[in-house]
Amino acid sequence: MNDTNLTTTTEAASAAEAAERLIAEFRARPAGSDRKPEIITELDANAQALPFLVRVVADPDEYDLARVESATALRLWPPADPALRHEAGRALLRALRDPEEDLVPQYAAMSLAPYTDDPAVTTVLNITARADEDPLVRDSARFSIEEAHRLQETGAGGP
Repeated sequence: MNDTNLTTTTEAASAAEAAERLIAEFRARPAGSDRKPEIITELDANAQALPFLVRVVADPDEYDLARVESATALRLWPPADPALRHEAGRALLRALRDPEEDLVPQYAAMSLAPYTDDPAVTTVLNITARADEDPLVRDSARFSIEEAHRLQETGAGGP
């Protein structure tokens, strides 16, 4: 093993340990803890945490601000793994239709651009952009459609 591989392995182990520690802290916090969104922010670029972020955004019983931060992280750091990427897109679609929340659907709509390789995501985004009763959700869906086009043009949106 050369020094580069050793560094990469060490960095991955360190990222995994950090993710595990932060996820344990998140789970130990009470439902409405203001620390929860902060923890999500600390996890946002950690690839080891992506499955956890997908679960948070999909959980209608989770703290809304933690779900918002999770949606944002999934927009900025979409999973490279095709199965997890598909799961993330579907979790964001479920969050988009959460009738109990105001912010979560807005951020879910805004975060769907990297997931438009899934025809269901594209269909729902187009319908939402035209017909959602919440103007902020409509605008967020439009943003996501524009962002998806930009990502496709630059080649930055695909797995």
